[in-house]
Amino acid sequence: MSWYRSRWFIRTNKAGQQVLALDFYAQVAISGDVLGAGIGTNPGGWEAAVGPDFLDVPGGGLLRRDYGLVEINFSPDQQGLQGQMSCFGFGVKPQRLLYDLSPSTVPLPLSRKYGEFAPRLRFEELRAAILSLGHTVELEETSRDMHRYRVSESVARIDVVLDPDPYGSGATDPDGHQVGDVWSISLW
Repeated sequence: MSWYRSRWFIRTNKAGQQVLALDFYAQVAISGDVLGAGIGTNPGGWEAAVGPDFLDVPGGGLLRRDYGLVEINFSPDQQGLQGQMSCFGFGVKPQRLLYDLSPSTVPLPLSRKYGEFAPRLRFEELRAAILSLGHTVELEETSRDMHRYRVSESVARIDVVLDPDPYGSGATDPDGHQVGDVWSISLW
């Protein structure tokens, strides 16, 4: 068991295998879905998968659904779905857990399946989990404050903190975001 895994609340599935929040993040990055809902899924399908506790924010003909850890974007009239909204992209936002560990930040179906979610997700641990599942993670783009990685055979992009104080506003908060923290996993 790695150092990182030993810090997580350990749960087992029906087969007695460990199921961790890290597994959730790796699964999203390689499969492109959250509990079976993904790009092309309508709002009802997302609600069936992730639950009824969300905030809908309509605007400009689009719909943004916020579950806290998971944020989904819908648009109408996707290919073959005239008059219906469907997901055209979503993100998993572990950076939100650093400052908000209220029970509603992690949707109940996720915490039931994967257990406790830590306030910080380290990129090297996520990369190791993805590599162990037979996928590669490659640097795609870099900016002043973030590295963006792509996952092989997936549309997932992983944004990783490179500079926790990109605007030079002061000393880095030791309890805040750190170099190497995963900011988000995005699928578009």
